[in-house]
Amino acid sequence: MTVVLIAPGNVSLAEWRAVYDGAAIKLAESAWPHIAESAAAVERILEAGTPVYGLNTGFGKLANVSIGADSLATLQRNLVLSHAAGVGEAMSERMVRLMMVLKLASLGQGASGVRPQTARLIEAMLAAGLVPVIPTQGSVSASGDLAPLAHLAATMIGTGEIVYEGKTLPAAKALAAAGLEPAELAPKEGLALLNGTQFSTAYALAGLFESENLYRTALVACALSTEAAKGSDTPFDPRIHELRRHRGQIETAAALRALMAKSEIRASHAVDDERIQDPYCLRCAPQVMGAALGLMRQAGETLADEANGVSDNPLIFPESDEALSGGNFHAEPVAFAADTIALALCEIGSISERRTAMLVDPALSGLPAFLSPRPGLNSGFMIPQVTAAALVSENKQRAYPASVDSIPTSANQEDHVSMAAHGARRLSAMAANARAVVAIELLAAAQGCDFHKPLKSSEALETVRALIRDRTPELADDRFFQADIDSATALVASGAIAGAVSDGLLPGLAA
Repeated sequence: MTVVLIAPGNVSLAEWRAVYDGAAIKLAESAWPHIAESAAAVERILEAGTPVYGLNTGFGKLANVSIGADSLATLQRNLVLSHAAGVGEAMSERMVRLMMVLKLASLGQGASGVRPQTARLIEAMLAAGLVPVIPTQGSVSASGDLAPLAHLAATMIGTGEIVYEGKTLPAAKALAAAGLEPAELAPKEGLALLNGTQFSTAYALAGLFESENLYRTALVACALSTEAAKGSDTPFDPRIHELRRHRGQIETAAALRALMAKSEIRASHAVDDERIQDPYCLRCAPQVMGAALGLMRQAGETLADEANGVSDNPLIFPESDEALSGGNFHAEPVAFAADTIALALCEIGSISERRTAMLVDPALSGLPAFLSPRPGLNSGFMIPQVTAAALVSENKQRAYPASVDSIPTSANQEDHVSMAAHGARRLSAMAANARAVVAIELLAAAQGCDFHKPLKSSEALETVRALIRDRTPELADDRFFQADIDSATALVASGAIAGAVSDGLLPGLAA
């Protein structure tokens, strides 16, 4: 099994993707001394008797309430239990793991004041396959993702539920079954576990990774649709895009040219084609898809910084034995990144649906109506296009920016919040919708190309067509369509479509 070494502050997007895909992790040995120094600093700060938020005071609006030394452990436990107030369905296993690793990486920078044994418990839970049951709703992402992270912390102290070896067990029982002891939280530890943006960042990263796969797959679908409609590759000429200067647009056009290179279908109408210009869904694909790629890259830069940062409060500085209160828990950067990804997902699906609509319309595509060899008796791709339209409209509604919303909390002490949790969490549903939209386009494009036999497309696109046809045969007469869409959607989700073309041909986040 792949093992990702988590070097706090220096984890790449590719490594976070590997964690999301299920790789095992190990915290870098260099992190442990920093963790220990931070915990020792907390002890020294408490010995000095200085009031410090969350160490010897109450929380939020209750920050002016002093807590006695004999109640500091109870303070941390009460914090965890009171804040474990989430609702809704449980996070998926892969999302819980990613959130836990993000939390471990943050603690590993030695600015949160947790003891090594507390951080090691998170690492041990990950290694043992313990998956805390964490509700997905209840965070406004300031002060961090309090409710979901409280549910994580609750399982660490033996409260709540954990999925272990396929069974949902009481947390204490699951820990014992894995040979682990519940934590007894020391001063600052409960607060350190709860403060942070790891829930929203995990969902935003997942949305980013899914959007990259969709972008790459949609490029293949676009090229295949261009072939099916016997569209022109002239709009992909590099001279056009170099004048616009946008890197994503330039790289997108280059990928589309490469995907269609040496196509017999393109060669068959390269001259004397009476059509002067193609519809925007083909002609402007580099501009639209390139812009989406640019947004995704910007979001990736933001999320890489966030994943490698510390979003706790107060922050502990062992070199001076200071605890500084600030606002790193405010997830506005994550909210903006999530909104950006949502826009990209929405537009990738939107222009994909327009290509399907073009293909089923004989006036635009020159193909039989609804891509049926016998239209009238058969409806062909009539309703799959309607399904795609419905999914695109759902995504349009979901694409409304979450970051522009705010609602005061904690008796107006926390009076401006980011809503990053909601903004990031919706990306999973948006990606699922967009996957189905692109899958429908792939089916339609493959069907359209079937009408051009015996002409073939490029080697890359013929490989993709073969992959599709291996799972969904050519549509002669109407049949139960859901099975075809489900099969194609699974192909899109797996990354197999993008993976079927040559390495390096399709741009992405790291290009």
